[in-house]
Amino acid sequence: MRIALKVDVDTLRGYLEGVPRLLRLMDRREIRGSFFFSFGPDNSGKAIRRIFRKGFISKMVRTNAPGTYGLKTMMYGTLLPAPMIVPSAPSILKKVAKSGQETGIHSWDHVKWQDRLDRLSKSEVESLLRKAGKMYREVLGTPSLSCAAPAWKTSLASLSIQDRMELLYASDARGKSPFLPSLRGRVFRTPQIPTTLPTMDEILGRVGCTPDNVNDIYMSLLTEGLNVHTVHAEMEGMSMLSKLDEFVKRAKSDGAEFVTLKEEAEKLDTEKLPVCEMIQGEIPGRAGAVSLQGREVYNLEDRGRSGGT
Repeated sequence: MRIALKVDVDTLRGYLEGVPRLLRLMDRREIRGSFFFSFGPDNSGKAIRRIFRKGFISKMVRTNAPGTYGLKTMMYGTLLPAPMIVPSAPSILKKVAKSGQETGIHSWDHVKWQDRLDRLSKSEVESLLRKAGKMYREVLGTPSLSCAAPAWKTSLASLSIQDRMELLYASDARGKSPFLPSLRGRVFRTPQIPTTLPTMDEILGRVGCTPDNVNDIYMSLLTEGLNVHTVHAEMEGMSMLSKLDEFVKRAKSDGAEFVTLKEEAEKLDTEKLPVCEMIQGEIPGRAGAVSLQGREVYNLEDRGRSGGT
């Protein structure tokens, strides 16, 4: 049983406060994770536009959003100017990379990607990805090999641009196992390693899940093979840090191995990966549609006869 902790860094507060705490936890527990950073403006206050989206208000209440994100964060980009995230303290990103943790791109403007991706032109989508990639290279001196889309949102444009960026892999979807994505009849060559477990903000306060038993639920969901657990710097890196620590301790005591997504990606044989549809759908506890690993389009024999991608 292998567990990859995928850390999404969405906000300035998560970057400045949550990331260092997660780094200390991982150092203490002697594990490595995969950190994906939002680089540009923190426009968290603009998320108020989701107020009419089904499930948004209930999620905000269940997860105590003001306490989790902070009132100041919830005003960025509206009542307060949107601060830049990584430029505020590039040393944090450098420290994560230097510590041996994996680093990658999450976004340039998280809220813009999450709320407007379907309405952005291909050039606008490319600009968002390229700006994040440029800053990543400026800070760390090397190109990013991976990308994880905000809110598991993808489009034909984003998948096309990821291919052009020659990434080792992307982690943009929810699903069960690695695959090559197919959308509108086109097969893309960048492997997807999907998140397999529900996030804490999706299950807390639902179906009897409380902070006291959340790790009982997670332990029951672990399976043989690769489990990809997405955590957030703003939640597990802060108010729920002790719960993540408990989860890691319990999982290790049960014999689980903690791995990075890069380590898993380097083992993939893309010629043998299933080609699966990238579909849009809703999942319990999350407001709005996300990208899901759909049905398998080709089996290996069919791919060979068709000449692959």
